[in-house]
Amino acid sequence: MSDQKIELVVFDMAGTTVDENNVVYKTLRKAIHNTGYDFSLEFVLEHGAGKEKKQAIIDILAKAEVYDTNLAEKAFEDFKELLKSAYEDLNLSTYKGTKELFIYLKNKGIKVALNTGYDSKTANLLIDKLGWEPGKDIDLLVTASDVENGRPNADMITLIMDKLKVSNSQSVVKVGDSIIDIEEGKNANCIYSIGVTTGAHTRDQLQKASPDYIIDSLPELKAIL
Repeated sequence: MSDQKIELVVFDMAGTTVDENNVVYKTLRKAIHNTGYDFSLEFVLEHGAGKEKKQAIIDILAKAEVYDTNLAEKAFEDFKELLKSAYEDLNLSTYKGTKELFIYLKNKGIKVALNTGYDSKTANLLIDKLGWEPGKDIDLLVTASDVENGRPNADMITLIMDKLKVSNSQSVVKVGDSIIDIEEGKNANCIYSIGVTTGAHTRDQLQKASPDYIIDSLPELKAIL
């Protein structure tokens, strides 16, 4: 615990605030499988979670020593079409206590932002399905397609800070369900980079990134902040 005043909490989306039953990574796995390479869902989550999705495909294929940019591009285009279909019929929900936590933080004068490895179109589809309104339920949404460099680079958090006029990264907390979320928070010099076990990576996997805290549900943040 620090005496530094927290001004902003940046949350990842899928697996952290949004429960979509890993449909994104199941779809990513399917798109890669359609190119002739079959990986387990666990493998896809381990090597692709939290990343911009084209980069995730490139990195997953690289683990099989496949370095074919055309193949990766084909899989990415297929992924976007498959995901669009999957989301049309998907019943989304937030993890228990998420909306109440957002209200709690905002009542404390702490800004709430979302960032994601999704592109803007996909992320906004999720936001619309949940009925969240940027500027009301959350202060800001920033996606991988809004910046030059995706996670683990700090670009998304830096952009959020700029847009929300938060100047000191030591007043910012990052929360996510993957190793790369924690690395992003550390690269942005956030006061806390916190892992949550509801999504892509297990507690043991998250621990490899040396987070400041690991929690099992978002409401546990109240005791930390």
